Amino acid sequence: MVRANPVDNRTAHPACGRQTVRGYGRSMRITIAGGHGQIAQHLERQLTAAGHEAVGIVRNPDHVADLEANGAEAVVLDLEVASVADVARALDGSHAAVFAAGGGPNSGVERKETVDKNAAILLADAAEEAGVGRYLMISAMGTEDADPGSDDVFQVYLRAKKAADDDLRRRDLAWTIVRPGRLTDEPGTGLVRVGDLPRGSVTREDVAAVLVAALDLTRTVGKTFDLLNGDDEIEEALRKV
Repeated sequence: MVRANPVDNRTAHPACGRQTVRGYGRSMRITIAGGHGQIAQHLERQLTAAGHEAVGIVRNPDHVADLEANGAEAVVLDLEVASVADVARALDGSHAAVFAAGGGPNSGVERKETVDKNAAILLADAAEEAGVGRYLMISAMGTEDADPGSDDVFQVYLRAKKAADDDLRRRDLAWTIVRPGRLTDEPGTGLVRVGDLPRGSVTREDVAAVLVAALDLTRTVGKTFDLLNGDDEIEEALRKV
């Protein structure tokens, strides 16, 4: 799809324009799996506002217009049936891949496996195939505490996220795993905490802003960290990773 004009900067996250990471010094093309998700749409708007190209992979053609309204290019592709070659073509020319897809809170056990685990692994396979070295994963807090024998959907979800994270850590990619707490729809504040954290919450808009800041920040490569709202500006918080 033809990329729409950039969105109005007045809709940008509070942290946009204040970051000093190298990623803001050059334009990057970022491809997001799960491009119609709530965090992904914040991310698309923020990337566009910062002068980057955002590409969202979506399953439903009806979602293309929403992505274009965010300033993003849309690629229609079902990650549950796509091949590595299909996804590698979608990643062509990208500087980084972001996994923001999910089976959804109302999906069953099967989609936790096919989306939350298998699609994340597929994106990593495709990134390697396409020569895209940077990979950011949106994971979840508490994956290490998942009950290995439970059939509860949330426990299956946590196990699926952990399996995807473990797979990514074994790869020769410049990966970062971000583990948000309970997600909220409050406006972003630009103030966060990162590290090994207790339970808490974080706005979806702030999760997206952390991803933007982390994209070209080398200190986040090879790191896994929890993310909550807190008292530090994003750049300062990421210095502690």
